[in-house]
Amino acid sequence: MEHTHIVARFDKDIKRIEKLLLKMAGLAVEQMEMATTALETHDTALSEKVVKGDKEINALEARIDELAVRLIALRQPMAEDLRLVVSTLKISTNIERFADYAKTMALRVPAVADGKPVESATKTIKRMSRLVVEMMQDAIKAFMARDLDLASATHARDQSVDQMNSALFREMLTYMLENPRNIEAATHLLFIAKNLERAGDQVCNITEQVSYLVTGEIFENRDA
Repeated sequence: MEHTHIVARFDKDIKRIEKLLLKMAGLAVEQMEMATTALETHDTALSEKVVKGDKEINALEARIDELAVRLIALRQPMAEDLRLVVSTLKISTNIERFADYAKTMALRVPAVADGKPVESATKTIKRMSRLVVEMMQDAIKAFMARDLDLASATHARDQSVDQMNSALFREMLTYMLENPRNIEAATHLLFIAKNLERAGDQVCNITEQVSYLVTGEIFENRDA
């Protein structure tokens, strides 16, 4: 009976943490979408909203850390239960960093807004953003469902993000060579694309935590 009671309390605590994790991921996705819209429309007021919104995500990460550490101290989970708590801690960090890249994008909007629009680059960035947002949503779904197949498929989609980033780099290099006055705007767009590529890397880290949770190993080590 006591063991059953302990398990029930652990399940209640972990569900509380997972609920906060879902909220945090939802906010991070909203941040990325708003930052992308701000870039596309040169909306500096919206970009400022993204910057200010980062505080809520940081607060959620701190709360998840606090609850997870408390859970480990009080419940002393073992084996799969311990892996779950550790994975949750790491995923919250990945989500926070994902949101940081949205904030960085937003911080560059005023500089880009003052320059001549580069429509092709903006369209590429919009596609990259849409993809990393969809990847984040699927990675969180995979975590909640312990779905290794969805996690693996999401992980593989990061190649498309990398390819778009490389293509944009070549395009912007040509753009800068054509006219030195294009250098500033192109440089900002390159940094934004690089941040999106890194946001995709954070999603990959989440999918690897799903693999760790389900199998005890991350993807890159499973076939070794």
